[in-house]
Amino acid sequence: MTAAPVLACIVTAAGRGLRAGGGEPKQWRDLAGRSVLARAVDAMRPFGRVIVAVHPDDMARAVVEFGGTVTLVAGGETRSASVRAALETLDGGGVTHVLIHDGARPLVPRPVIEAVVAALASGAEAAAPGLPVSDALWRVADGTVEGAADRDGLARAQTPQGFRIATILAAHRAHPEGAADDVELVRREGVAVAVTPGHEENLKITWPGDLDRAAAILRRAAVEVRMGQGFDVHAFGPGDQLVLCGVTLPHDRGLSGHSDADVGMHALTDAILGALAEGDIGRHFPPSDPQWKGADSAIFLARAAEIAAARGYRLGNADVTLICERPKIGPHAAAMQARLAEILGCEPGRISVKATTSERLGFTGREEGIAAMASAVLVGG
Repeated sequence: MTAAPVLACIVTAAGRGLRAGGGEPKQWRDLAGRSVLARAVDAMRPFGRVIVAVHPDDMARAVVEFGGTVTLVAGGETRSASVRAALETLDGGGVTHVLIHDGARPLVPRPVIEAVVAALASGAEAAAPGLPVSDALWRVADGTVEGAADRDGLARAQTPQGFRIATILAAHRAHPEGAADDVELVRREGVAVAVTPGHEENLKITWPGDLDRAAAILRRAAVEVRMGQGFDVHAFGPGDQLVLCGVTLPHDRGLSGHSDADVGMHALTDAILGALAEGDIGRHFPPSDPQWKGADSAIFLARAAEIAAARGYRLGNADVTLICERPKIGPHAAAMQARLAEILGCEPGRISVKATTSERLGFTGREEGIAAMASAVLVGG
């Protein structure tokens, strides 16, 4: 049985790549609040000790950025020189395999890395992710197409590229002149390189537009959807009106409760709090607290919306079902929808209010009270 690889990860970040614009090397450019390099490093952390090769002029900045959580080495004049400097720090340290990743690839998906590691664990001396070329290829001269190139068998190279450490270190020592990437170096030594699946999101920041593309990918990935459910019941009591979903309706009885007993709004409040894993309405507004005696339930729903907004969520949609024989809800559903939307600060089209009976069964069928069910979908990111 092949022993599991003992991995280390090298991240190259010593280049001056200014083609991405911004007046500073691309690996230090901001990408959604963090540097490109920090995101690349974070992607590699789960797979072993991380060594980052940085330009000597950036060393102080790197110390601040990474705070001793990675090993920093001074990079060389070329990418190959930087990789070799990092490899030499690993020689004799018990590491069996190494992953080498571009510091300008901040969005490498974890499955891409895992596929390289799996290939190494299966006995490959070298493995690297690649994407098949799907576009037509042209030969261009002086701004015009001179001819077509055959794309069969071509792949776009990505990182991290993985190697048995003895193999890649020997290749660097044998070819101090370097190469475009580490795959090319080991191939000079006759080493077969397994190709593993790459990913379109594993883009390399090179041009100014690449940062915009990466930011768009992060925005899509950051979207989170959470759903909650709520249920509430209030019994009928004395009175000649009641409040449902923020609308006062005339009725021969009222609803009993510590607040205004708005069963629909209570269920919706619980649905939103549930989506946030924030407990229920009683946690935030205890019925034992006299300040909530007779309170307008709009206070509760508005507070749930505030909690959601503070955590970066907005309402996707909400659905409230009132269960009762009387009063008839249909004539008032639009007003209820509008009132809930007003409290939640959203358009009415995101709120549904409807009603059903229990076919004269149970406590609602006997007109002993009203029940309500609600669901809420929150979208964040």
